[in-house]
Amino acid sequence: MKARHIDHVNLRIPADGADDAREFYGERLGFGIEDALYAADEKPFFDVRLSATAVIHLWPTDEFERPTKTNYDHVAVVVEESVDEIEAELAEAGVEVEKTLDSPLGATGEAGAVYVRDPFGYRVELKARV
Repeated sequence: MKARHIDHVNLRIPADGADDAREFYGERLGFGIEDALYAADEKPFFDVRLSATAVIHLWPTDEFERPTKTNYDHVAVVVEESVDEIEAELAEAGVEVEKTLDSPLGATGEAGAVYVRDPFGYRVELKARV
């Protein structure tokens, strides 16, 4: 078996968290939101479009449990910007940086990364392209 990339990640969010998700992922981080089928009650989740080949499925549910260090760590997203550009964009968007690392190892090698938390407690690593 030869995997090429991650297609999607499923994350549960609070039943009333869709607007917060759209604002954080869409407006603050600048990713595309694909929610027409969700809004039409044709599927139980909506997508954060990271690239042409990768999405995060967000599932609003009453069964949401805030992530802890024992059940979740983070999802890593490679972006085109440098660490300095990532930090500047986050500051402009009012997103608090949890930490910055110079060269954490990832699937494509070592590159700088900036870590933030979404409104639901999930850590998101924004990793500079190698």
